[in-house]
Amino acid sequence: MTDKSKNDPPTGTIEPGMTVLDIVSTYSATQDVFKRWDAKAGECICCNALFDPLETVAEKYNLDLTALVQELRNAVSM
Repeated sequence: MTDKSKNDPPTGTIEPGMTVLDIVSTYSATQDVFKRWDAKAGECICCNALFDPLETVAEKYNLDLTALVQELRNAVSM
C-alpha cells in the first residue's frame, strides 16, 4: 500500500507545481501544447525547462500560467 501525499495532484489533473517532464511523460498529448507555447517563450520549453515546474516556466518566460495550465488540461481531457 502506498501513502499518497496531501500535496499530490488528483489523478488526471495538471497542477502549476508539476514539472514539464512529469506532464509530458504522463500525458503525451501535452507535447503539442508546449510546442505551441515555444513561440511565446522564445525557445523550446521542453528542451530548456524540462525539470522546471510550470510556475517557474511561466515566470521565466513571462507566460500566462492560468492560460497555459488550462490549455494543458484541455489537451488531456480530449
